Formats: sequence, C-alpha cells, structure tokens
Amino acid sequence: MPSFDTKLDPNLDAVGNAVDTTSKEIGTRFDFKGTSAAAEFKKKEKEIIVYGDSDFQIDQVRDVLYNKLTKQKVDIRFMDVGKVEKIGGDKVKQVVKVKAGIEAELAKRITKLIKDSKIKVNASIQGEEVRVQGKNFDDLQAAQALIRKEIDDVPLDFGNYRD
Repeated sequence: MPSFDTKLDPNLDAVGNAVDTTSKEIGTRFDFKGTSAAAEFKKKEKEIIVYGDSDFQIDQVRDVLYNKLTKQKVDIRFMDVGKVEKIGGDKVKQVVKVKAGIEAELAKRITKLIKDSKIKVNASIQGEEVRVQGKNFDDLQAAQALIRKEIDDVPLDFGNYRD
C-alpha cells in the first residue's frame, strides 16, 4: 500500500554552520566589541544559547543568527525562542531550541485533519512522525497538499515514499 511519512527534521549541520558564522561576525563587528555577545550551539540537546549584556543586545545577536540561518536555508520556524534569563551581573542569556520531531499534539492535529477531510487515506502516529497510507497516489498527493495548506506554523517535510 503506498505511503509517506510526515516529519519535522531540521538540518543540524546547517544550523551549526550558521551559529559558527554568527560567532565570527559577532567577533568582527564594532558594536559587539568588548561585550559578552556570543552564540553557542549544543547539537546533542538541539539548542542554541545566545549571550549578551542586555535584552537589546540579545535581540541583535538573534537577528544576526536568523540572517545566517536563512543563508544556510534553514527555516526560522524550526526555532523555539525561550525567555531571557539573567546569569549574573549584567549578563543575560536566551535559549533557542531547535524543533525536531513532531510533538504529540501536532501529530494528533494532523491525523484529525486527515480524518475530517474525507480523503481515502489513513494517518497513524509513528513515534515522532505521522505515516499516511492510501490505495493510490492521487489520494496521497491530496493529503499532502491539505497538510501543507492547513499546517503552516511548522516546516513539515514529507519523505519515505513507498509503493
């Protein structure tokens, strides 16, 4: 039975490259000289930590980071920005989590969307992915188009096509 998987899968290597180029630009920019502005990527935890002297500077560093992510063709919707925290003195940090894998709530939303659409396909949650199965490719393509149209708050990928 033909099927495909719907997943949320960022390119972590491209994210790492973007953070590296962000750090290089921070080191050369005049407005960041002598400050604690920095960006650090923890690949295992899938999070970026942004440091600065103030909320305003954190915003500036995050803008540079988003620019570099865009140049690396990483969708900004993968980023989940946390709260700004004080880390001592006048220094602050912000954790930006990189979304990977479909959360249970979003997976339920996708399966409900497909069931309510009356398209002749079945959707099932497979861990951090949603598998969609149908008897013909036209129905699968219709389901894919529906998911793309209705769920636009996260950059979903489709893969693992089977015949």
